[in-house]
Amino acid sequence: MSAPTRSAAAAPATAAMAGRTDAGRNPVRRLLGMVRAHVGRLMLAASASVIAELAAIGLMGTAAWLIARASEQPPLAALSLAIVAVRGFALARGLFRYGERLASHDAALRALATMRARVYEALVPLAPSGVSAYRSSDLLSRMVADVEAVQDFVVRVLIPALTAAVVGTVAVVFGVVVLPGAGAVLALGMLVAGIVVPALAAAANRRAARQLAPARAELAARNVDVLHGSADLAVFGASAEALAAADDAGRELARIERRATAATAGAGALAMLVQGGTAVGVTAVALGAAASGQLAPVMVPVLALVTLVSFEPIVSLVPAVRHFEESRAAAARVLSVLDAPPPVAEPRAPLPAPARDATIDVRGLSVRYTAGRAPALDGVDVRLTPGNRIAVVGVSGSGKSTLLAALMRFVEPDAGSILVDGHPAGEYSSDDVRALVTGVTQDAHLFHTSIRENLWLADPGATDERLRDTLASVRLLEWVDGLPRGLDTVVGESGAQLSGGQRQRLVLARALLADPAVLVLDEPTEGLDETTADDVLADVLTQTRGRSVLLITHRLAGLAEFDEVIVLDAGRIAQRGRHDSLVRVPGPYRDLWWARSPDHPADHEH
Repeated sequence: MSAPTRSAAAAPATAAMAGRTDAGRNPVRRLLGMVRAHVGRLMLAASASVIAELAAIGLMGTAAWLIARASEQPPLAALSLAIVAVRGFALARGLFRYGERLASHDAALRALATMRARVYEALVPLAPSGVSAYRSSDLLSRMVADVEAVQDFVVRVLIPALTAAVVGTVAVVFGVVVLPGAGAVLALGMLVAGIVVPALAAAANRRAARQLAPARAELAARNVDVLHGSADLAVFGASAEALAAADDAGRELARIERRATAATAGAGALAMLVQGGTAVGVTAVALGAAASGQLAPVMVPVLALVTLVSFEPIVSLVPAVRHFEESRAAAARVLSVLDAPPPVAEPRAPLPAPARDATIDVRGLSVRYTAGRAPALDGVDVRLTPGNRIAVVGVSGSGKSTLLAALMRFVEPDAGSILVDGHPAGEYSSDDVRALVTGVTQDAHLFHTSIRENLWLADPGATDERLRDTLASVRLLEWVDGLPRGLDTVVGESGAQLSGGQRQRLVLARALLADPAVLVLDEPTEGLDETTADDVLADVLTQTRGRSVLLITHRLAGLAEFDEVIVLDAGRIAQRGRHDSLVRVPGPYRDLWWARSPDHPADHEH
């Protein structure tokens, strides 16, 4: 697109990204933002947790009072209320504990769904070029394991922290009301166990938490390399080296987890030591008060047991700190992907979708991926009119795929323009441009589902008859009919159950089923033998006669059917013209033709 248009379109996106990046500096704030929409369920879970803990305190305190009072042999009527209270507290504890588990996991799963939706929404404008810097296994780890940290953040951090704060306050108030001295000791112990010890645990866990998610991603990457690349590794004799690398990654992860576990265990032991010391201190103060007549003797065991039980939610803050640090580190990894600037800017007010018979003009197009390095495309001109067929050829790295990426709005041009019906492509929604120009790309994906459902991605309403006709056009129907389950055959992860040629033809069938205005074919016959490749390409060209076709290929067979052949070399157009003209003149196209068809003389008519 032209420079002014690009700047205007990029301005709002840049401002939006600046805001996202600022927020991304505090991943915890972003996590809280994910949870805010479900604050009602979160508060319900926290309330149930608080009531369950208070019921536990009430149960132990009432039971202690009941036993101590019973030792004085009072009338049974004097104990009846306490007996009923013990039963009530016991029932309430179990009931509200179940309610807390139900509400907290409901809130956590809803927050998890919210974050997953935002992750996928943010990934759409980044793919494919915006995520190319990440290894697929690492990206998967971020999108699955790290995203699930939201669940731990809700269930194991937020709710325990809220519960500890409320229950600790209530326990201290109870202690102060019953015996101010005991309340002061209890408050001091809770401050140490609830603030100082978790702070020490956080400091010990912070480094390990930052290393844990990357270590898990590295182990996943090594395992994926061994699993998916086993055949190649065996051919090159590198299996032992790959397995050793996976073992090293596993040992490193285990070392980090041991260090984190040791820090948590040490902090937990310290918190329990503070708990025991506080209980002893409260008991000593209570015994002294009972001896001086300031406190009824039956309240001594009540204060002692209430102190012990009220520390339970406080002690749980130690593992909560570890989960907090891990959640924060995981959130930062996810947000670093989400805050990456999209490779293309969306217009603030996009034009209506272009018509199917739109003309696409590429004028002086230049694309540079890295500043200071040679451009991947430099001053390329292409004109695609309705029904026009253009082939783009050249050696690897000549800029063929970059041209396709620019046409499909996956990369932003540095100079020149791409006009769709006279308007810069950047003034249309990227989805509208891709609906106009799409087809077989190098990164086309097959999902772990049936042949039918993979084809339905292009046209969900297609009948079995149309699916079969499309498969026949790529010479795949006979093979599908020979399968026990036919169209319901599962192709495996990324088409792992198919051969390379079968996978490529299925992708090609899906592209034909989508019926775009400009059918893009990026190495559509890769993985096929030469005879089958020639036949499939001829069938596709026959079926798409009258439709615009843009073929990206390194094979020169069948190019006589194209209106124009463009030869790219180092990002520039080295030659262009019809096949029969290009093979007669010296140049890179004739060199490629002779190299791939040595038995054809240069002046042979095709």
